[in-house]
Amino acid sequence: MDRNNVDKIMASFSNHITNINRTLKNIKSNIMIDYIQLEAIGIVIVTNSVASALDLQIMENYIKNIKNIMVEDIQTPRLP
Repeated sequence: MDRNNVDKIMASFSNHITNINRTLKNIKSNIMIDYIQLEAIGIVIVTNSVASALDLQIMENYIKNIKNIMVEDIQTPRLP
């Protein structure tokens, strides 16, 4: 992930955690984000348990919709 994207997300990570958790709760998911951690390769989102494909997609869509994020620089893992 581009360093500018990382900086933008980390600047208000507590708001992003709250918003993503609210979105997950709205779809009746049991997944909750515990914290967001900055790593050398980008951002790691830590959840309370293993997330389903739908949960991961919701998190990905939220991050891609953050204002001023360069979407083409976001890489997400693909499930087998």
